[in-house]
Amino acid sequence: MAMVKRLTKHGNSHAIVIDKAILDLLEIDSDTEIALSTNGESLVLTPISKALNRTHKKYGDVLQRLADS
Repeated sequence: MAMVKRLTKHGNSHAIVIDKAILDLLEIDSDTEIALSTNGESLVLTPISKALNRTHKKYGDVLQRLADS
């Protein structure tokens, strides 16, 4: 699904408004964290799973210690 959008001025920054239909399709809302990445030509927005966030908050320290050992 391709949709043409323009950047909107937001203070000293710019923003992209995402239509409700897309938000509903991806099951995201204003509380959902979004990972932003690029390959130098394209911009990719990826919703971060709420379950992943809960797991990270609860076990993040333990998982980090395991990764460091």
